[in-house]
Amino acid sequence: MSTYIRSRRHGTPRALPSAAPATLGAALLSLPLALQAQTAPAPDATTLPTVSITASPESAYKADTSASPKLTQPLLDTPKSVQVIKKELIQQQGAATLTEALRNTPGITLQLGENGNTSAGDTFQMRGFSTQTSTFVDGIRDLGAVTRDVFNVEQVEVVKGPAGADIGRGAAGGYVNLISKLPEREERTEGSLTLGTADTLRATADIGRGFAETSAWRLNVMTQDSGVDGRDEVKNKGWAVAPGVAFGLNTPTRLYLYSQHAHQDNVPDGGIPTIGMSGFYNADSALNAGAKVDRHNFYGSRDDYEKVDADMFTVKFEHDLAPGTTVRNLTRYGQTHMDRVLTGIYTLAAPSAGDPATWTVSRIRQRTDQANEILTNQTSVSTRFETAGIRHDLAAGVELIYERQLTKGTGTTAQTINGVSHSAINNPNANLYHPDPSVSLGVPYLTGADTEGKTTTGALYLLDTLTLNEAWKLNAGLRFERYHTETSVGTLVTSSNSSTYPGYAVGSIANTNLRLADNLTSWNLGLTYKPAEHGSVYLAVANAYTPPGGANFALSATTTSANTAGNNPDMDPQQTRSVELGTKWDLLDQRLNLTLAAYHTENDKQISYDDLGNAVQTGKTRVQGVELGLVGQITRDWQLSAGIATMDTKQSDVWNSTHTTATNGVRWSPDLTASFWTSYRWGDLTLGGGANYVAKQKRTITADTDLSTQNMPEIPAYWVANLMASYQVMKNLRLQLNVGNVFDKEYISTLNNSGARATLGAPRSAKLTASVQF
Repeated sequence: MSTYIRSRRHGTPRALPSAAPATLGAALLSLPLALQAQTAPAPDATTLPTVSITASPESAYKADTSASPKLTQPLLDTPKSVQVIKKELIQQQGAATLTEALRNTPGITLQLGENGNTSAGDTFQMRGFSTQTSTFVDGIRDLGAVTRDVFNVEQVEVVKGPAGADIGRGAAGGYVNLISKLPEREERTEGSLTLGTADTLRATADIGRGFAETSAWRLNVMTQDSGVDGRDEVKNKGWAVAPGVAFGLNTPTRLYLYSQHAHQDNVPDGGIPTIGMSGFYNADSALNAGAKVDRHNFYGSRDDYEKVDADMFTVKFEHDLAPGTTVRNLTRYGQTHMDRVLTGIYTLAAPSAGDPATWTVSRIRQRTDQANEILTNQTSVSTRFETAGIRHDLAAGVELIYERQLTKGTGTTAQTINGVSHSAINNPNANLYHPDPSVSLGVPYLTGADTEGKTTTGALYLLDTLTLNEAWKLNAGLRFERYHTETSVGTLVTSSNSSTYPGYAVGSIANTNLRLADNLTSWNLGLTYKPAEHGSVYLAVANAYTPPGGANFALSATTTSANTAGNNPDMDPQQTRSVELGTKWDLLDQRLNLTLAAYHTENDKQISYDDLGNAVQTGKTRVQGVELGLVGQITRDWQLSAGIATMDTKQSDVWNSTHTTATNGVRWSPDLTASFWTSYRWGDLTLGGGANYVAKQKRTITADTDLSTQNMPEIPAYWVANLMASYQVMKNLRLQLNVGNVFDKEYISTLNNSGARATLGAPRSAKLTASVQF
């Protein structure tokens, strides 16, 4: 039997006579018999018999190690839940964005936003906690309201559970780390062209060359112009380029210079009204019995836009001091800017109850103008040594970080600011069933009441794995960081609040400056037992802190709203603690990885209110569940990636500002999620398919609430099936067809916090991709 080894240059299987370890052993045992036959040959035997050797090819789905130097052990021996989504799986599924790639990870859900607002960029939560600000690129936090494309991503690493020792503040649910494609000595010329429904047109290229003896360059580019399946007017358009050069490859000293630049020019989606959907409620009996709107309806304006620019520049230096000891320095400057005008929808009205043609929905004009900036320098060392017969795999480092976020204030009402008069932005209601997308609506103006936050952080960390013997390993991590946050909040002075800002004229901007400096110490402990060479059982505990302003550097002077009180400098950081018990096994000659983990997480010091209406930090959230994963090869040609996760959430002692309503759950946290994808290859033909399941997601999480009077109290459960067929037409050309939502299932993908509007998942769609490799 022969096997297939994937050429890194072409990515095309080619047949080679090779062998798996077990078969190789049998071949070695047969060698004496072959030699004996040679010394005493049969009369007509002039040659040795042919020995067939087989070997297991590298799995296209399964990763054995992390690209992060902070995770020093093989994933099999790492005492935490880590999932690596490789580029091969991403390409098979035709995924273009980080959000699409993360559908391979159960336990992650998407979010839409608060009432009229729509969240910008990648917005998701993991294990019940927001992970929007815990997205990293090559180990560096990547802030910004941007939808991340995966054209320049080697793999996506998802680390679940509190990870304060790994990344610092805000890591309550874990973090996502994107690994960039870097220059290599191997020559590559790869490109793809995708055509699809909704007028989809997308092209990518990945070109690399070596030069001199130890250097190389690489260039990844992407361009896209497409609509959105099931939606009128909504557009996704943009381009990106990621050049890089490396020196000293395959030598002890290596230098990488690389960057990424992306521009997006989209028409954003404000969603559709939820009238007529399962769970819809309105006190007006006519509206309550109203029919659904057409899913294609666009309630925005021709003036809606979303322009995003994101740039990052990185210098990475590595030097091998000795075998097993490497020092690294990584410096990055990054900036993103989003300017978006979007039309949201909110209140329904039925002027004539018997005539739905007259029904309307109110529109809310919202503008987001936000800039993010980061400058980071990381110096680290990873080494291996022994003390008293105990082996240490140690990673230690120093991180210096400067982060800044500027959110510009906007207005829609008629007012005079610093002597400049602004007219009101009129937002006439849209016809509920036949909105006019060509209507022109005003653009909210900039008021100058901006919020600017800056955080500087200095951190030291030490992560060590002690191999006590062949069966036991102890993992310990400690991170100390000192951070300083400054926030300048601009407020428009009006006649009603002028007494709060003495010395400021009505119509001027008053600036309030807030500061907070503190120390955080995060830790983790993990004990791993290896009952077999290719199996492990572990117990791990860890913590993480989320200080005031830790997410967006926006400190707040008020405590009257739970949304802002948590950012008051007088509040303590929230702390998350978790314990996880799990096991990992490499099966089928290490081709298939099985993981099983049970976790219990608690987050305390959340904002609540006492009987007098004072903000107190007595609130707690508990999240617990079980996760099962299976990734790798079942046979040489059969690949599998599957996972299932349960999640049980509960909040306690969380009251509203009047101490009349208590919260007892966590929004958008389904008790069961599952993902499945498999593919099988017959020669040049590969067929694949899979499904995603998400159980119901609660929107209404207040205790003792009559759900029959609540509008859209939950997102109903749904599942979606997808198919793929790929054919290697010739050595350098492959065609791939992806069909999404094969059964054309209609489901709610995301719902806003008030339940007034929703975005539906894409209907049945198709994409045809032609890929070339030289």
